[in-house]
Amino acid sequence: MGEYSKALSSYERSLEIRKIALPPNHPDFACSYNSIGMVYADMGEYSKALSLYERSLEIQKIALPPSHPNLAASYNNIGLVYKNVGEYSKALSSYERSLEIQKIALPPNHPDLAGSYNNIGMVYNNMGEYSKALSYYEKAQDIWKKSLPSNHPDIALVK
Repeated sequence: MGEYSKALSSYERSLEIRKIALPPNHPDFACSYNSIGMVYADMGEYSKALSLYERSLEIQKIALPPSHPNLAASYNNIGLVYKNVGEYSKALSSYERSLEIQKIALPPNHPDLAGSYNNIGMVYNNMGEYSKALSYYEKAQDIWKKSLPSNHPDIALVK
């Protein structure tokens, strides 16, 4: 709804409760930092978002197995921040790490894999490397066509 201050207040209250109730490095802390980071990213405050996403990732590395899908989501969020600030090589690195984890953790036609291929395609497109972008967009499209209804907006997006 765009009510960022209310969202931040709720997420920060949740974090404070978790600090009282949970041991350090519990995976729920990663969830809190990620959620707060998403609000800052939506507000365009990318340095704050990046710091929170990285904090979330560090906890996940301690608390979760290395192929857990939540790690992939964190790398994806970090990649999104780097893409939005024009640091394309860092964005690619993060998106590719996310994709590596997803290939291990998810079935081959999972829509999240397509999202990663699409994100990598967007970075290559922004870099002017159109043949690479097209290749990744086509991978995304193939998976989305198999895994989503034909009228899903992601299919239209990748076209």
